[in-house]
Amino acid sequence: MIEVNALTKKYGNLVAVSELNLRINPGEIFVYLGANGAGKTTTIKMLTGLLHPTSGSATIAGFDVIKFPLEVKKAIGYLPDEPFL
Repeated sequence: MIEVNALTKKYGNLVAVSELNLRINPGEIFVYLGANGAGKTTTIKMLTGLLHPTSGSATIAGFDVIKFPLEVKKAIGYLPDEPFL
């Protein structure tokens, strides 16, 4: 369902997410925990198409999050901690 390969996000010299590899199969429950500043929100924003990764790739339901953002959005539900409408 979700596959992430070497996903990286940099802001200048700051590396927010470094070469994350992850595979979550259909029907699995996955919990993403970590300290503040660990890159959790940045990763979720890349998976939802709100941020473009610096490098690496991610697919959701077989769709590349960069090439097919509308199809990805149809396959997910996302409720941010702060709505930016």
